[in-house]
Amino acid sequence: MYQTLKFSDRAGILSTLDPASVAASTVLTSWVPMSKWHSVAAILQTGVLGASATVDAKLRQAQDSSGTGAKDITGKSITQLVKASHDNKQAIIEAKADDLDQAGGFTHVALSVTVGTAASLLSAVLFGHNARYLPGSDFDDADVVQIV
Repeated sequence: MYQTLKFSDRAGILSTLDPASVAASTVLTSWVPMSKWHSVAAILQTGVLGASATVDAKLRQAQDSSGTGAKDITGKSITQLVKASHDNKQAIIEAKADDLDQAGGFTHVALSVTVGTAASLLSAVLFGHNARYLPGSDFDDADVVQIV
């Protein structure tokens, strides 16, 4: 299927949580519109988690880029990651545009990551996938500096 399309034709980096030691708190990517995408995928990467640390992640939806009316997207959260077995692991959360509460006017998504107990190393990327208009890379976050 579409063997001549590159990954960057069909997908774009919408927002990131850059690699960092995150204190026990919740961090959130920017709110991005789903209007240009059929689906999104969030990829979470853990590094070394702090002593007894936990990591939770979920996709949230909002009515605009300010996060108005923010709420979870049903069924779009990972099973909690824990220090005992989840250093240097990855998790993926995917959602389709149809998973949003469109009747309620929800048009934007963000990834929310909560670190519990102790600071932990992590990063995440929120990808738009199956661009409604090609190429998807036209909608990349401003921090994307190269596509080769």
